Amino acid sequence: MTSVSLHGAEGRPAEDGRSPDDASRLTALLRVTPVVPVVVIEDASRAVPVARALVAGGLPIVEITLRTSTAIEAIAAVAADVPEAHVGAGTVLSQEQARTAVSAGARFIVSPGLDEGVVSVAGVLSVPVMPGVTTPSEVQRAWNLGLRVLKYFPASLAGGIPMLKALGSVFRDVKFVPTGGISAGNLRDYLEVPSVTACGGSWLTPSGAIAGGDYAGITRLAAEAVAIAGRAEGQPASSANRTGG
Repeated sequence: MTSVSLHGAEGRPAEDGRSPDDASRLTALLRVTPVVPVVVIEDASRAVPVARALVAGGLPIVEITLRTSTAIEAIAAVAADVPEAHVGAGTVLSQEQARTAVSAGARFIVSPGLDEGVVSVAGVLSVPVMPGVTTPSEVQRAWNLGLRVLKYFPASLAGGIPMLKALGSVFRDVKFVPTGGISAGNLRDYLEVPSVTACGGSWLTPSGAIAGGDYAGITRLAAEAVAIAGRAEGQPASSANRTGG
């Protein structure tokens, strides 16, 4: 992935505080797995077993959304008890939420939209950030903020695969993580788009499975996603290929 340096001619950091390594750090996280589970936790005690179930299925990355009052507690629990999982915060809407999530242990930030305040705070805290975009104007704005990995949301409603191909043809050094309407049924189609580096989705952790403690079921869904991703890349599916490194 090509990245524009955020340092000036004399090597000074950019004014917004973002490190030139932020984009590469996020890309490295996404190389570990091309599928990002988007998890809604209503009961914080479920967070650790859910994260362990995903790791067992070959998905060592977990985006816990800030849609519930227990989300920050859940992030802290996973960060403390499941170190092999890269836990991040999703649905981050404000600078304060970003600070709180990072303090709890979030290793990356995801937003549904592009907010320069959230991007700036993530940079100051040296945490990779992936804001959501839909239009060419938003992608261009993010590009000029030095971002090269962007969430494409809501994917299925915003043009889906044809739109991603169109955006990718123009913004050739940008990688997208489509989220919203992704499932096991269309995961391979999305991953085969050249500009797509990973997909996000909540189908991996159904609310019923979380509430009912069906962690084995979550592991099966994760393993299925890993297998699909392996076929999309034309490689033998193997959780070892996904979790190594």
